[in-house]
Amino acid sequence: MAQTRVPAVEGWFTTGEDGTGPALLGSRCAGCGTFAFPAESAFCRNPDCASTSFETVPLSTRGRIWSYTDARYQPPDPYVAADPYEPFCLAAVELAAEKLVVMGQMVGGVTVDDLTVGDEVELVVDTLYAEGECDYLVWKWRPVGAGPVTPGWEG
Repeated sequence: MAQTRVPAVEGWFTTGEDGTGPALLGSRCAGCGTFAFPAESAFCRNPDCASTSFETVPLSTRGRIWSYTDARYQPPDPYVAADPYEPFCLAAVELAAEKLVVMGQMVGGVTVDDLTVGDEVELVVDTLYAEGECDYLVWKWRPVGAGPVTPGWEG
């Protein structure tokens, strides 16, 4: 029987299982066009704008690495880590169209030795952890042109 696949954080991204491909869900201010991730609903993040009206929009699925590091120590709860804990690589990615920087894990198998500031990456969806009959999904970044690095990624 197939596992049920659900986002680990509801409303932050789409899984792409509807055929449209995965995407981060952000907001665009109706007053000035400023993008935000996660989506904003209370106030515009642009200090020169007083708008409180926002549209939820899918964000770019490609961007360039702005910075990166590795997570050598297990993050605190509510993060659910593999047991035993395995270090992973994190990247801050500047989205192509919005010029917004979004942090995310790199796909498994990618280390800091594989990355350079400015490398192009693309959004994929992968399993963060499984519990019972459910796979909990998150977005990750994958170098453009790389084949599947871990089982379960969705591009």
